[in-house]
Parts: sequence; C-alpha cells; structure tokens
Amino acid sequence: MNTQPSRDTMVAAFMAGDGTYDGVFYTAVKTTGIFCRPACPARKPKPENVTFFATVSEALFAGFRPCKRCAPLDAPGKPPDWVARLIASVDGAPDVRIRAADLRAEGIDPGRARRWFKTHYGMTFSAFCRARRLSGALASIREGGTVDDAVFESGYLSHSGFRDAFTRTFGATPGKGEQVDSVSLAWIESPLGPLIAGADDRGVCLLEFSDRRMLEAQLKTLGRRLKRPLVPGEHRHLERLRVELAEYFAGTRKIFEVPLNAPGTPFQERVWNELLKVPFGELRSYEQIAVGIGSPKAVRAVGRANGMNRIAIVIPCHRVVGKDGTPTGYGGGIWRKQRLLDLERGGNAPLWE
Repeated sequence: MNTQPSRDTMVAAFMAGDGTYDGVFYTAVKTTGIFCRPACPARKPKPENVTFFATVSEALFAGFRPCKRCAPLDAPGKPPDWVARLIASVDGAPDVRIRAADLRAEGIDPGRARRWFKTHYGMTFSAFCRARRLSGALASIREGGTVDDAVFESGYLSHSGFRDAFTRTFGATPGKGEQVDSVSLAWIESPLGPLIAGADDRGVCLLEFSDRRMLEAQLKTLGRRLKRPLVPGEHRHLERLRVELAEYFAGTRKIFEVPLNAPGTPFQERVWNELLKVPFGELRSYEQIAVGIGSPKAVRAVGRANGMNRIAIVIPCHRVVGKDGTPTGYGGGIWRKQRLLDLERGGNAPLWE
C-alpha cells in the first residue's frame, strides 16, 4: 500500500517547514534540481514547482541533488565520518567509479559500506554512485539547459569529464543530441517511483524504473541493438506513453496502444510477444509462457528473457509468477510487482487519483 500522505498534506507540511514529517517524504524542486527535507529553512518555491518522493533513492534516481542547507542525506542523524568522506568523494567527482579496491585503500570495508547505504538510503553504495552519475548527467539537460549548465549543475570538475561520462552512457556528446539519429530519453514520474523511457520513430523502446540495478547495462544493450546513441530529449511516442501510463495508474486503462520497438534475440522477441498476449488482471507461469511459444522445456530461458524485458509495465512481465502464484523475480523490485498485480486484480485502489 502507498503510505505517503496526500499531495495536499505534503505541500502544506513543506510550506510550513513541519519537521514532524522528516523521513516521511522528501520534497524536490523542479526549477532548481534540488531535493530537501520537509523542514528545510530555504526559501519556499511555488507549490506547482515541487514534487515528492518517499525515499532518498527515488529522489536521486529522478535526477535531483541533495540540498546543502537541510542535508537530507544526513537523516537520520549525522553520518559517520567515513560515510561523509565517501559522499563528498562521489559529489566531487561523480564520473569517477569507486571500486572495492578503492574503498579498502581508504580503510573502508566494502561490505560495511554496502550495508550502511542499504540501511540508511535504501540502496547499496554502488547504486548510490550510479544514481549520482545519472542524476548529474541528466538533471540540467532534461530541463532544456545548456551543456555548460549541465557541467556546473552536475558537479563535474571539467567539461571534458562531463562529456566523457555522458558519451560513455549515451553514445553521443551532449552537444550533438539534436543532430544525430538517436533514441530520445526522458523521465516519467509514477506513483511507484520515477521511470526512464526511450523512444525512436518506430515506437517506445525503453521503460525502466530508474533505480533498477541493470539500468546502465540495459541502456548500453539498447544502443547496441538499435545502432544509434541514446540522448536526453522528447518524442511524440514518449508524450503518448505518459498519457497512457497516467491512465493505467488511475485504473482507467487496461490496454496500451503506444507503438513499441523492442529488438532482441529471436527467442527473446518470441517471449516478449507472448507476454503481450497476457490480459490485464491475469497471471501466467513461466511454464505457461514456454508452452505458449512452443518451447515447453525452455522454462529457464523464458525466465531469463522475461528478466531482460526493457519495456516494463507495457510489456507486462510483471504478470508472470511462480507455479504457486507467488510474485518472483522482478527487476524493479518484488514490491513493485505486487503493487502492479494488486492494481490490476482489484486488490488495491488506483495508484493515482
């Protein structure tokens, strides 16, 4: 169940600086790209310019940076010195990957770092670094800012560092986004957390929750499959996807009609096409999908193909469950899979009113 207060309640609490909501939600300001605690002492923005997140993880993966005044990353309490050093290192050079050997060189046990970040921020240290890299690269550009703005806002120390990181992720320099045959990437808010979506002229080719562990690998695979760079931008198919997703979460849409472009291996495409046949509100086992594609012994391969689906929700891999009907194996997290199934089977109220 969604335990967040209503938007009106959160807006009122944030505008009043009500510290009793600290840890209940985080407020992100669209015009600045910053997210704060409810009690942040900074000047309050217009209500229409704020959005809310349940966790630090969601805010970071949506491209927002922590406020330096209210320090939302410090909750609860002041982090240990070694954690503060790590966060400062990531913020100072988000394009530099900090590996286990680097942590050990600083006298920090990698397992300890993983557990601390998982406990306090809801994600591992590596996921935290990934979130800061993605948010730094996309935060300004997705709002129409210049490359210079993006370099400054994302905390990169140089233009070359930013361009190198951007190019590694998206396959094109940030200044060439409108001049190349590319896949347009954009953020889509949802009641289950932010999604990153991609589309070209053939259709939607990516829809993933932004905190998915495999997101960067999926982006690279997609770029390789389509043989073109992935660049932040808008597209008519993304506009249509936003509308249809909003209707789906509101409980008024059962069938998606937006065009899709889902390239994969021949076997993967057979599995994904079979997933599209599973009706809204119904479930299938992996065995049933295997039978449906004419390969009844390929149950494990079906499971792998199901997990490699790059268009979540629309290609409904969440409708595939274990033999006993238990939700298993979902890239966006089992809790999201259960929420989607609850919505479709009438066991939960619409996720968006």
